[in-house]
Amino acid sequence: MTAERHVVTLLTRAGCASCVGAAEAARRVCSEFELEVTCIDVDEAAVSDPELRAEYGDRLPVILLDGREHGYWEVDEERLRDDLRK
Repeated sequence: MTAERHVVTLLTRAGCASCVGAAEAARRVCSEFELEVTCIDVDEAAVSDPELRAEYGDRLPVILLDGREHGYWEVDEERLRDDLRK
């Protein structure tokens, strides 16, 4: 799989300082691969997808790579780089 085909999503919550730091780290890494990071606020998304907040809301921020959980609470930048190379 090439980097262009990867999808990186960050699940966040408004007012979460850890989420801000994780977004910066995810954007920094993804920019090396010319990828955008999609940020989703789980509380806003709960209106249409309550399972999202139920599943991830207690361990934000959560980073998803290609729709699967890659990590939570912080971005492991080196691991993310390695997985984006695959």
